[in-house]
Amino acid sequence: MENNIVWHAHPVTRIERERLNEHGAVVVWLTGLSGSGKSSIAGGLEQALHHLNVHTYLLDGDNVRHGLCQDLSFSDRDRKENIRRVGEVSGLMMDAGLVVITAFISPYRDDRESVSLRLPAGHFIEVFVDTPIEVCEQRDPKGLYKKARKGEITQFTGVDLPYEAPLKPDVHLDGQQPVEELVIQLIDYLKGRGIIKS
Repeated sequence: MENNIVWHAHPVTRIERERLNEHGAVVVWLTGLSGSGKSSIAGGLEQALHHLNVHTYLLDGDNVRHGLCQDLSFSDRDRKENIRRVGEVSGLMMDAGLVVITAFISPYRDDRESVSLRLPAGHFIEVFVDTPIEVCEQRDPKGLYKKARKGEITQFTGVDLPYEAPLKPDVHLDGQQPVEELVIQLIDYLKGRGIIKS
């Protein structure tokens, strides 16, 4: 980094924004295989929080690749860069006082830990959407597993690339349960932590 680049502290702090919003600011990071239910859960969570007057923003893997990360491929190196960028944006949005919800496969523990370490302690909530690959393949909403099994696409997590499940996630969801129930579990967790009002 250039020596003439200096971090500029803003006069309005995250804590003051949280006070104005009347709720905490965190990054809720959903990780899991393709087809595990991450996007559905993330969307349901954002909707539920919106009804509770919580200021949110949802970052979804496919949407981010339409803009912020459109220059990246699905190579190992570019996947890491994808997660790094999303982590940086998530941090900025969290600093703005939002509950940021992300839905990314983010297959590597080191990448998720790097995002966590860039945020203030306690402001990264790792949510593991634990769905067996057999179930994910049956769902296969985008037909990606089928293509990967035929060799039409390569470097696909769960088929020819590994997925490193969280060892100690903050929230462990059974991805085979109804989305509505999983959203309630997340809302209860956020209330229990005092991030949103009970």
